[in-house]
Amino acid sequence: MKTEVNLRAFQKEDTEAIEAIIREAWHYDDLCSHKTACKLARVFLSSCLANQTYTRVAEIDGKPAGIIMAKNIEEHHAPLRYRIRQWRAILSVMLFKEGRKVSGIFGGVNDIDKALLAEAQTQYQGEVAFFAVSSSVRGKGVGKMLYRKMLDYMRAHSIEKFFLFTDTSCNYGFYEHQGMQRRCEKQKTFEIDGKKAEMTFFLYDAATDLQAI
Repeated sequence: MKTEVNLRAFQKEDTEAIEAIIREAWHYDDLCSHKTACKLARVFLSSCLANQTYTRVAEIDGKPAGIIMAKNIEEHHAPLRYRIRQWRAILSVMLFKEGRKVSGIFGGVNDIDKALLAEAQTQYQGEVAFFAVSSSVRGKGVGKMLYRKMLDYMRAHSIEKFFLFTDTSCNYGFYEHQGMQRRCEKQKTFEIDGKKAEMTFFLYDAATDLQAI
């Protein structure tokens, strides 16, 4: 039986479900307590909402199962309501010790992203600001559907070239299957609770005349 997928814009009511997808995709519950993981997911989501001009949620049986956000860099102006939500979420994390400790890791990731973008030496018009799909629907074409819909948005806004950041904790091979190119990468070793974890971070890009496979 074919899965019915409804693609629509993000709604406030999607918040809890999308935050759960974020925690799963980036393994937040493995890094810290559940309470802190939920707060980190809220910071991540609010930051992405402040960094986009386009959203599409994949809804299956009335529940969000995936999401993609894109940004038209030239037209981007973060709505005040999203900035306020972002500041509140960050403050909620920084008010206690565990939150501050884990947040330090993500601060390092932001620095890596900036270095990757500088190394790419490319003038991009667009960015995939956020892309995640629940493990419960992976392999059913939901990610490809969201990605192609995002490409339609990019083309409609005359965006010739766009990029995204990803890393080895994600299914980065998906982007290569969609015709994107890996432009640069950086390795980083993190220490969490005395354990060292090595990750590689990537910048991928593509021209919008490339067709998803």
